[in-house]
Amino acid sequence: MTTERKPTNCHFCGYCCAFIATVEDGRVTALEPDPTRYPYDPQILAGCRRWPMNLDVLDGADRVNHPLKRVGERGSGQWERVSWDEALDEIASRLEALRAEHGPGTLASMIGGPHTSFWPLHRFMTLFGSPNNMGIGQICWNPRIWMDVLTFGWTVEADITDETGCVIIWGTNPAESDNSAFWRALLKVGKSDVPLVVIDPRLTRTARAADLWLAPRPGTDCVLALAMLNVVIGEGLVDRAFVDEWCHGFDELAAHVQPFTPEHAAEVCGVAAEDIVKAARLFAGDRPSALVSGRGIDQVGASVAPTHRAICCLRAITGNVDVPGACVLAEGSDFVAEADLELTLEHMDELSERCLNTAATPLQCYEGYRCIEALTERFGRKLPARYLTSAHPDLVLRAMETGEPYPVRALVVQATNPLVTYADTHRVTQALMGLDLIVVLEYYLTPTAAIADFVLPAAGAIERPIFQAHGGVANMAYGGPAAVAPYYERKCDYGVFRALGQRLGQAAEWPEATFEEAIAATLEPSGMDWDTYCQLGLCFQPPAYRKHELPGADGRPQGFATATGKVELASEALAALGGPRLPLPGEPRRLCTPDFVQEHERAGWTHIAMNTGGRKQPYNASMYLNHEPFRTKHPCPEVEMSPATAERLGLAPGDCVRLATNRGQARFRVATITMRDDLVNVDYGWWHPEWHAAAPELGGIWESNVNCLTACDLGPTEPMIGTWSYNALDCMIRKDDEGLSWRPGFSEPLEGALVEED
Repeated sequence: MTTERKPTNCHFCGYCCAFIATVEDGRVTALEPDPTRYPYDPQILAGCRRWPMNLDVLDGADRVNHPLKRVGERGSGQWERVSWDEALDEIASRLEALRAEHGPGTLASMIGGPHTSFWPLHRFMTLFGSPNNMGIGQICWNPRIWMDVLTFGWTVEADITDETGCVIIWGTNPAESDNSAFWRALLKVGKSDVPLVVIDPRLTRTARAADLWLAPRPGTDCVLALAMLNVVIGEGLVDRAFVDEWCHGFDELAAHVQPFTPEHAAEVCGVAAEDIVKAARLFAGDRPSALVSGRGIDQVGASVAPTHRAICCLRAITGNVDVPGACVLAEGSDFVAEADLELTLEHMDELSERCLNTAATPLQCYEGYRCIEALTERFGRKLPARYLTSAHPDLVLRAMETGEPYPVRALVVQATNPLVTYADTHRVTQALMGLDLIVVLEYYLTPTAAIADFVLPAAGAIERPIFQAHGGVANMAYGGPAAVAPYYERKCDYGVFRALGQRLGQAAEWPEATFEEAIAATLEPSGMDWDTYCQLGLCFQPPAYRKHELPGADGRPQGFATATGKVELASEALAALGGPRLPLPGEPRRLCTPDFVQEHERAGWTHIAMNTGGRKQPYNASMYLNHEPFRTKHPCPEVEMSPATAERLGLAPGDCVRLATNRGQARFRVATITMRDDLVNVDYGWWHPEWHAAAPELGGIWESNVNCLTACDLGPTEPMIGTWSYNALDCMIRKDDEGLSWRPGFSEPLEGALVEED
């Protein structure tokens, strides 16, 4: 027996903690934290419930280990095992035939995370000629990135240090969304004399650590931010030196926010005016202040871009821009930029011709990208093109449904489960069921995999190297090597798309034979080699502060990568694309028509505000529900509400309720928590991994999947990016005596459906 100890990384969240694997004859037998490599924190690992899963899932009974080909009707759950060459040859042949018939836009993709690399799929899509890559960027990450870049010329990150005088956490709950060093830093802030302000409708674990908790009505965050700007300007708390020299449009902004008084915001937001004033004063204090926002803002539809713009303006007028303890402008990467890995820029003209977004979302499209990238490129920074031009799901689904403006007939799905995680499950399912070809690269037979033509087994954590670069908007990447070769016939995603690309005439654009070689080539411009990266687990250069003051080529301060060279409180770039110069709140999305509300109220239902999309440890989106210890401890999908709301609705903890909108229904168990009244917060991502994944049940996606209620159609979305709503929605609710099928744990094996056994 040969025993080795090898460095590797977990990949059950984006934090990718470092480990040492004990490998005996090519099999991992033990795993322990590695204190020598980034990122290491014993408290984080002690509190993490996910990393111990690594050994279980390597040989899990429910893993897909061999390529599978559908042999029955779509969704029938009948498969045969095929070789990789058989699968890839047939997939490539069918893709080539569809491209010849309908053009390259006929292929769409859906991708998620964190257990994947984005750019190999994006490169494959680029070289195939299709712009139709979908993701959840419009409701996660993209809105903040776009608004940061439009305002400051690049992205900003919170810089919480000993110099920080105040921290605001807005619309995110790091205590649940991850167990990272950031949450540990917040705990220290909460225990110090540095005021911590948390803005969230629920008293989350993060909010419990706060000195001041504001619980606004969902969808009113923009009004709240504008009111804070009103206070800062009205009380003379502005950093005049920074504003006078480095901000564009201050007088316009000052006039714009005058109507948004704390009293007006208190009425709109349901937050006490004195708390709004207090939060504004704390943020505009004498010491630097940091502000972190998250999905709670990213998922409010029409108000998402203006809310982020207002937050950017709040940072700017208080001078909390690129200074220690406040926020820091990131820098472009020394390693190869994501846009260059994708090869998108070289093919932008042809991709733009087929872009579905152009007329619908003027920022989130190739034309919008060109306008903004022309500004950032002056500073040598390239935005990740595929993320920020990703196709809107409504438009791709419409092309699947109608063939307009051209037919989308094929789909590649990687590391995501859109039948559960995409809005409007009924529509997504119907559209995908009608396709000519679906290929899913996955760990498990998810509901989405169950309707595929081919399911390809993906290598997971420990079996594949990791290079986490956050889209290339910072000069930082971390990860490490695989500990072992992939078990069974699993493959790394890079190898799959390279092999498909070679079959479709792309061979010259995939020069590196393995993902390790591709990462080494990516690192090369930074001066770091593969072995050093594996040893450190990190490629990082800390950004400088006050970069706008550094001398440019002409000897004058270089300023910001915007049209005016200043922080744009009034956005010239956004106005040039047909958007508003200054932030204005949008209207919240309504999923229930008046007739629907009246009809259901007559039948005993109650109309109520609804948030969805929140994450709860240890689950992540629709993942890890198949891990029995998690399900034993957290067995049921819940709808949370305040005790007062439960009493008004005649409900008690543990009751089963049914929620409904014009789109559909789902059922949940009631839980009461401290949160604002007259609002329900609904768990996201629930399905039954232990059930047979075939149609019509599709792994139980119709019972407690909140996306049976939601919608992504463009009409009510944010107009520049196309952000749809998972928060600030509405629904009907009533008690349901039928009960739920969910129960603690599950002991019976998953039902198999292979025509040919191993």
